[in-house]
Amino acid sequence: MPPGQDVAPFNELPAATARERLLTCLHGPGWAEAVLAGRPYPDAESLLATAYRFGLVLSDDDLEAALSRHPRIGERPAEVSREASHSRSEQSGVDASDAELAQALHAGNLAYEKMFNRVFLIRAAGRSGPEILAALNERLAHDPDTEAGVVRDQLAQIAQLRLGSLLSEPV
Repeated sequence: MPPGQDVAPFNELPAATARERLLTCLHGPGWAEAVLAGRPYPDAESLLATAYRFGLVLSDDDLEAALSRHPRIGERPAEVSREASHSRSEQSGVDASDAELAQALHAGNLAYEKMFNRVFLIRAAGRSGPEILAALNERLAHDPDTEAGVVRDQLAQIAQLRLGSLLSEPV
């Protein structure tokens, strides 16, 4: 995010509009309410730090709601929405034409879902397909509590990136 990005337009949004926009960053109603409660923010850095902090302590319900909005890594959503657009952009480092990588990601996703009963989630932005696959394989060795903390951290990072992007959009 560019330094000194103007947070005033976000602060001035009606609460319902701000909530709707926040939910496209991380679909957790409790998270969105917590971030909204901090308005007005003095600067974008404070807003992003708050978004991250509350992402780390997501309730189990918010975690489940947020994960329900994320496709498997390697599967890009076809629908037209702000969330789908974010997801397609974030997964751009995964080469869709690499059949071997696609197969390995598919197998890893299935193993992860069997082990943890949820979709594998990672901040894919800025990572290549092989880096994502390596992280997936590494995280398969986690116990459920460790992995739950990692997932919350990854969601918080994704929320920060999406919120920074949202601040750059016209109101």
